[in-house]
Amino acid sequence: MSNEIIPTSPPRSNPNILVTGTPGTGKTTTAELIALATGLKKLTVGDLIKERSLHDGYDAEFDTYILNEDKVLDEMEDMMSDGGMCVDFHTCEMFPERWFDLVVVLRTTTDKIYDRLEKRGYKQNKIEENLECEIMQVVLEDALESYKPEIVMELSSNTVEEMEANVEKVLEFVQQFRQTH
Repeated sequence: MSNEIIPTSPPRSNPNILVTGTPGTGKTTTAELIALATGLKKLTVGDLIKERSLHDGYDAEFDTYILNEDKVLDEMEDMMSDGGMCVDFHTCEMFPERWFDLVVVLRTTTDKIYDRLEKRGYKQNKIEENLECEIMQVVLEDALESYKPEIVMELSSNTVEEMEANVEKVLEFVQQFRQTH
């Protein structure tokens, strides 16, 4: 048996929260509202990828950047270490489990997603791909496979009222986290 001491990160006084879901579920809006309600710093990973060129080019067919996971993770590592982050991204399995204290998976009916993505000017093939992901619960399944089930919170995000209720649930989590850490 080794007496080697394994370094650990100091405990966080503020949680890191991931808000994830299929495009069109309200991630960015919800993350903004959570950040306002809790004082956490909001990070939209898609914006970070574009602003800091953390990609390997552009896929014109799907009108999206080709994600370079290593670049993204390297860029985010220091941001995540102290806690206090509310991260929004449409996928979750690439992030280290140790980064997040709560993973919020937003779910929305396909008619709402269709309308929201159409208003954003998404191409039809991209809309269909995202509808299929929501129907197949891809993001939820990825979250449940990548993180402890007890930190995954599945929330409906169809209306403004549901979004507001979701923010209240997350605020309660943050308050409890702060009291116990």
